[in-house]
Amino acid sequence: MAMKSDRYEFQTDISFFMNEVAERGGIVTHASTATPSGIALDSSVNVVTYVANPSGKAPVGILLNDMVNLDLTRQHINWHKNEIQKGGKVTVLRKGYVVTNRIHATGTPAAGSYAYVADSGLISTSVRALQLDGGAQPVGRFMTAKDADGYAKVEINLP
Repeated sequence: MAMKSDRYEFQTDISFFMNEVAERGGIVTHASTATPSGIALDSSVNVVTYVANPSGKAPVGILLNDMVNLDLTRQHINWHKNEIQKGGKVTVLRKGYVVTNRIHATGTPAAGSYAYVADSGLISTSVRALQLDGGAQPVGRFMTAKDADGYAKVEINLP
């Protein structure tokens, strides 16, 4: 489990697909640089991913669904766990906060410190520790330090 139930969803976005198995609670970025014209709510170009190297990638928000790859002829999606079949539409948090354990090992989160995108969708306290672009912008702030289980409350505020 990467997220606890304590969260505030002020602004979410449902215009993106995800084509991989993933655990919720991390920061997703645009998978490609191709952009559709117009609104394009159901465009197959709107794909997000957890990138291995977020350098130069645009963060979209925090993934709120667990992405699974199930044989749907044998079992059904567990809607109570907020599961989505691989290749389906995902919900992404753009503004609000979550309590997540997808925190990068480098750095120690403290209340008020900036949050940056790290590798594999993790959240970091330091842009320099990850050797990212010098112009990388924070995606939000840590509202608490990590607890004994490794969870911290992270506020996200993306335009």
